[in-house]
Amino acid sequence: MLEYIVHQGVGKEYVVFLHGIGGTSSIFCKQMETFKNHYNVVTVHLPGHGDSPGVDTYNEPFTINLIVREIVKVLDEIGIKQAHFIGISLGSVVIHELMQQVPDRVQTAVLGGCITRFTLLSNTLLQAGHAIKGMIPFMWLYKLFAYVMMPKRNHRISRKLFIREAKKMKRKDFLGWYQLTPFVKSTYASVQERASHIPKLYITGKEDHLFVRSLDEDTKGDPSAMKVFLDGCGHVCNVERPTEFNRLALDFIHNKQVLPLQKVQ
Repeated sequence: MLEYIVHQGVGKEYVVFLHGIGGTSSIFCKQMETFKNHYNVVTVHLPGHGDSPGVDTYNEPFTINLIVREIVKVLDEIGIKQAHFIGISLGSVVIHELMQQVPDRVQTAVLGGCITRFTLLSNTLLQAGHAIKGMIPFMWLYKLFAYVMMPKRNHRISRKLFIREAKKMKRKDFLGWYQLTPFVKSTYASVQERASHIPKLYITGKEDHLFVRSLDEDTKGDPSAMKVFLDGCGHVCNVERPTEFNRLALDFIHNKQVLPLQKVQ
């Protein structure tokens, strides 16, 4: 069973938080108390993170399908039939796959720093990483990607947080997740078809230069998707702009709409 914590809050509904690669639930430290004032909150550590099983402990290949099944096991263990999901980076990728495979378990989705596919630049970086990943410490590779994704001075806090948390991760777990990167595009392939009824809010920074343009293009055909692009913000928008992120996410979950962008910046 994945490591998870149920944080008792207000009401009967649940919000499930999913972190990014190398991260932990601490990435949501600026969301926890705010969301507990409205919902019960569940934080989950994905395989290879925190005290969850390592990626090599399963009696089958480590795949995105396996990750979805493990999250569903957590929902079943707690007794949650349907939840609101909030993800950051890789967590948003996993939520896309949840909406494809088990859309009935997702009530709403808030996807921060979401990745729908890798561009030419990001693919080039990934391929270079694949070529050298066996020859260098994985933290060198992780730090490189952290600086490429979050290069500006105002990204420093989120960049340091991600690097600090990734140091707790084992090399084999990082490489297990890294080998799934070619399948990211498939996690969004049929979201608009299978999850057209699920309200979705995409929140990302305008400075999330590797992913923001492809996200905007790929989600244009989804009438159930709303998008907010925050000025002066990079990939980890819930850390860099927590007040705006919380207000947008809560308003969306409550009312299936968001405040006009000019009112939250």
